[in-house]
Order: sequence, then C-alpha cells, then structure tokens
Amino acid sequence: MKAVVQRVSHANVVVNGGEPRGIGRGFVVLLGVGADDTRAEADKLWNKISKLRIFADDEGKTNLALADVAGELLIVSQFTLFADCRKGNRPSFIHAGSPDVAIPLYEYFVELARAQVPHVETGEFGADMQITLCNDGPFTICLDTNDL
Repeated sequence: MKAVVQRVSHANVVVNGGEPRGIGRGFVVLLGVGADDTRAEADKLWNKISKLRIFADDEGKTNLALADVAGELLIVSQFTLFADCRKGNRPSFIHAGSPDVAIPLYEYFVELARAQVPHVETGEFGADMQITLCNDGPFTICLDTNDL
C-alpha cells in the first residue's frame, strides 16, 4: 500500500458533484492499494500514520500525533499512486489493485481509522472527486509499506 499524507488545517472532498465532506485540522490521506496487498499492509500503514508526530507542540517542534491534537481524517482512494511511468508517456497501472482487491482493503483501512479517530470522512472508490485542502506547513509525507 502507498499513502500520501498531508497535514491540513481543513479539507473537503466532493463526490460526483454532491455535498462536500469536510474535516478541520488533521490529515488528508490519499490511499493506493497494490495488487498484492493484504490486511497486513493496511494494519502496518495505519499504525504508522496514526502515530506520525507531525503536529507542533507548545515549543513549535513536530512532536504530536493525530490523537494528541484531536485531529480529523479525510481518506481518499487513489490508485494512481501505483502509476508506472518508466516506459513512454502514458502511465501504466498494472501494479494497482483491482477493485475486488482494493475496495475491501480501502474499506478495512477506513474501519481501522474510525476505530481510533472520532471524525473520519471519505471519498468514494472509483467516483469522480474534487479535493480541496489547505496544506498546513506545507507538510506532506509519502509512505510505502514496502519501505516501512
């Protein structure tokens, strides 16, 4: 699994032109599921994200995790994190998980988050979505379970 984690002051997603689903201070997590991923990768990735200490403490040091600041989450599936651009100019997505693999793992990841975070919003797998966010810092972390 791969994730792009952005620390935000606020963010929202609009799914298929519907009502915005928004959060305040917290993380936007763009989540990509690979073809060979399992719940073990989801567990590993959530464990890392939930403990990332990238919020400032009273001394201005990035020392606090999401729970320490009562942070919120916006999780959006993004298979394009598995884009392979090595050949030509059109990305290949052969390493991305097919919907029958990716949807259950995406939903499982959301369940893990909701078990610990009071306010979690999500996009919708495979839908047309527009994301608006204010990256706080800016602070962006790229994670790959193969490297954790």
